[in-house]
Amino acid sequence: MKSVAIGLHLRAEDVEGIAEATAASGLIVSGLSLPDDQPLGDRDLLLRIADVRARLLERATFIAVRYGFTFRSAADAGAKIAANAQRWCKILEENRTRVELTLKVVADVGPALSRPGPAGEPALRRSGADYLRALYAAKNAASIDDRFRHAVEERLGRLCAAQRWITRDASSIEFAGLVERDRLDAVAQAGEALKRDHPGVPFLLSAPWPLEVFADVDRQ
Repeated sequence: MKSVAIGLHLRAEDVEGIAEATAASGLIVSGLSLPDDQPLGDRDLLLRIADVRARLLERATFIAVRYGFTFRSAADAGAKIAANAQRWCKILEENRTRVELTLKVVADVGPALSRPGPAGEPALRRSGADYLRALYAAKNAASIDDRFRHAVEERLGRLCAAQRWITRDASSIEFAGLVERDRLDAVAQAGEALKRDHPGVPFLLSAPWPLEVFADVDRQ
């Protein structure tokens, strides 16, 4: 048997009754036990994990781990999180009452820096390095209307303890915020105001989410 990790928590009681709680490196790892031959990409499993994540978040804020993190024992889990465990413990202690919000908006990309096309176009004919540079330029050329950006920072940013703009790819930009749970109604109202004032900008605002961006999960 193996376990697929879902999140990192401060207390076992934040997990018990919803998922398995494994003590590791000073934290509690929530997880689900699976047969060794269970594929992690199974749709029913993904839906099950999404449901468990939502129930865990209702009980207490936690740090989401990158999907695909599996372990076979507490020692195994501890070894995998040991390098960041102290930092994550501090983040959880400081943000027990907070969750993340995300606003994803379709970005504009200038025609001169559009994403490189299929094989045979100039960037690919020159070299692999040129192609990678062109990809990088396309990603970093992504932008959104300044008026909408300022409106997001005014309407949502003022509600957040921390905020960050992230360019995910050449076609979308994301605003991430760290917000107190008791301000989620205000977040929803801010989203309605943005929709009303900027009807031509397609965006998706969602919350609450476990800590991920503000726990620097990519560093795990």
